[in-house]
Amino acid sequence: MKNIKGNLRLKKVTKGDSHFLYDLLLERNPIVNISHKKMPTYEEHVKFVGSPPYSKWYIIFYSGKECGSIYLSKTDEIGIFLKKGLAKKGIGSNALKILMKENPRRRYLANINPKNKNSIRFFKKHHFKLLQHTYELSKNRYKM
Repeated sequence: MKNIKGNLRLKKVTKGDSHFLYDLLLERNPIVNISHKKMPTYEEHVKFVGSPPYSKWYIIFYSGKECGSIYLSKTDEIGIFLKKGLAKKGIGSNALKILMKENPRRRYLANINPKNKNSIRFFKKHHFKLLQHTYELSKNRYKM
């Protein structure tokens, strides 16, 4: 892990961060999403940001620039997303370390789409272990 902590900081998300967070969401490959099936409208997104959806949610700043977000859900699940081109620079690793140091928990979880190989590698590198793959049968597909 690169030592970039001096240039990295986390700032609590406010409604004023909605535009940056929406742009970040637009960069995300839909195949790796696990939290939503379709892209929300900007208005839906602003409402989501103001709800507040997570127990802790931060914008990641590196060298004074917004470069991603990281959150801790109300059930201690960690989610992290960096702008394109910023992976493998130590930013995510250091943001994860800061998040866990500032928000100690008995355990942390990461709910990852099995198709998201980069995220799986990232969390495995940080000693997260696979617990389960969850399958769903929705009512509209259930016929007997």
